[in-house]
Parts: sequence; C-alpha cells; structure tokens
Amino acid sequence: MLKQMTLTGLMAGLLTGLTACNNSSNSSAAQPAPVADGKTTFSSQKVARFNEPWAMTFLPDGRLLITEKKGQLKLYDIKAGKNGSIAGVPEVAYGGQGGLGDIVLHPDFATNGLVYLSYAESGTGGKGAAVARAKLVLDSNGGGQLSNVQVIWRQVPKVSGDGHFGHRIAFDQQGMLWISSGERQKFDPAQDMNSNLGKIIRLKDDGSIPADNPFASQGGVAAQVWSLGHRNPLGLAFNAKGELWTIEMGPKGGDELNLIEKAQNYGYPLVSNGDHYDGKPIPDHNTRPEFKAPAVSWSPVISPSGLMFYSGSRFPAWKNNAFTGGLSSEALIRIEFNGNSAREAERFDMGARIREVEQGPDGSIWLLEDGPNANLLQLIPKK
Repeated sequence: MLKQMTLTGLMAGLLTGLTACNNSSNSSAAQPAPVADGKTTFSSQKVARFNEPWAMTFLPDGRLLITEKKGQLKLYDIKAGKNGSIAGVPEVAYGGQGGLGDIVLHPDFATNGLVYLSYAESGTGGKGAAVARAKLVLDSNGGGQLSNVQVIWRQVPKVSGDGHFGHRIAFDQQGMLWISSGERQKFDPAQDMNSNLGKIIRLKDDGSIPADNPFASQGGVAAQVWSLGHRNPLGLAFNAKGELWTIEMGPKGGDELNLIEKAQNYGYPLVSNGDHYDGKPIPDHNTRPEFKAPAVSWSPVISPSGLMFYSGSRFPAWKNNAFTGGLSSEALIRIEFNGNSAREAERFDMGARIREVEQGPDGSIWLLEDGPNANLLQLIPKK
C-alpha cells in the first residue's frame, strides 16, 4: 500500500509552515460556508482570561480544568469566578507549538480521580509529545495537585523542531485511550511503521497495547498504531455512534476532516489536497485511491484546532453536528453529517483565533481563544 519513494528531498524550505496559518486555494476543496457573525443564533459572553490556553475539560462539579502552554494547569470555578492552580504538572518543553496540551478525565474519574495530560517534552534527539496520567487531588482552597504522575506514552523518536505535536487525547465508549500523533514536520515518519509519528494511536487506559490493534503482531511502536498517514491532527472526537473523527492541519491548503478507520492509510505526505510551503506540489487524494480521502478538505484553510460533537439540548438544531475552532480563520465552524459524508454548514466570525471548543454540562458551548490574555467564552442561545 505504501508508495516507495524518497521524501527527504522535499523538506527544504518547508518548515516555514510552523504555525500552519496558510491561505492558498485548491479547486478540489469544498467551498466554505458563508461567514456569519452568530448574533442571531447565540450570545457570546467573556467569562475569564488565561495565558496561552490550549485545552479544557469539565469536572463533574462543573468546574473547569484548563491547560496553559507554559505548563500551568488551572482550576476555574465558573460560579465563583475564581481561578486556582493545580501543582505537579510534568516539566514541559515550551516553544513554538510545544508546551502543555490536552487534558481529559478517565471515564471512571468519579471513582478513581484519574486525569490524562499531553505535553511536549525534551530528551535525547530533541523533543516529542508525551501523555501522562495522574490522580487529581483537590483542596478546599480552590486548587490542588497531581499525584502519582506516570508517563504512559511517548512519541518515538524525539526529533528537532517545535511543530506538529498533535497530542489530542480522547476515550471511547469501551474505555480505550486514543492519541493523535503529529508527524513533527518531518514528513516521512507518517508512512514509517518504525515510528509512531503521523499516526492515530490506540491504547488501554494504562498505556498497554490492546491485542486487537491492527499492527499488534509487528511489535514495537507499530503495535500502538490504529491508522497512519496523518500530518498534524489537532482535533480528536467521537460522535454519538462511537465513530472517531479527526480534524488536522494540511500544508499550504488541504486541511482535513477524517473518519478514522482501522488500519487505513490517510496518505500524507504522499497525497494531500494542498501543496508544500516551498511551492512543490503534492498529488491530490483523487490521484491515489488506495489512500483514504478526507470527508471534507478546506482550501483556503481554516487552521483547525479542537473538535467537538454536540449532544446538548440548548441548541437542538445542532444536535450531532461537529464544531471546530479556527485559528487563522478566527472562526467557529459548524459541520453537518449525512452518514459518513460531511460538509461545512456554517462559519461564525469570532474575531479571534479559536484554540478549543467544548460542550458545557448545561448544553452551552465553550470556547478558548488562542494566545496571551485569551478569553474563555460561553455561547448561549439568543432569545
């Protein structure tokens, strides 16, 4: 299935795409939905500010855990309007796209108190993403600490550079842990089964490898892999049917929404609906049907971030739709589905780079802006 070719010659001049905020066009991509301001649909309330926030998750009591790239984990009490800190976060390699990343709760958090964090770390050879789990111990002062921190997964190998860590994490309905692993702007590793870069990873909750993973018999890091040929998946979410979807940044054009299927190869860097940053073309997906094509591709790009499937009742017309944040597009993008087909249905102009999108316990939609002094926003239906 893998095309035998040397890709290292394509690398010159390509690392200028670190921020992946590009705006080229490609005729094979779907046309974007008209940009809307959202004022007739929802009201946007600024709730709090954070320093380079990256991800958030709600605790059962309604408080928010929010990661900041420099390595801080915040506990925000929405009702009280108070911001506390969680100690014990592993040391992060901050810089470029690197730092503290995603945070999710174990499916049995109510009984075991376990949380999972992703982050960039330094080591032999350079940097790479890691995932750790720890017990969250809260105190009576609005803060707490992480105890018994254990690293359960690492990108292999560590390489130079500060881009394309990916490192989104999610749990499925069976309690399996899924991790998106970016190709670290090195291209070739996305097709190399001796590396777990450019892959979607499936593990048990303790980091061990399920026996039914598609490449388990190969051993090594290949045994972790569920799918390959990914570039920089920054959104990872399950829909109500238990299907896993990713949204990932393309090169110069060709952002992708993908339905993740077992053992499938999504083609990067052999195919893409975008081109390299130095102008060298990449064959489109339709030239290589053996690779899995995206459900949606965007050119001009949206520079996607987090991904969320909506299941609440406050916006009933949007149930089972997906939402992603747009960085360069400074937008919230709504995606509709018809079976395994998808399309961008609406794009809301938010006037700022959107890093993360989550559904609140009451069915409202919560956003994190990107960068220093970034807003935490709550979207509620317009009356």
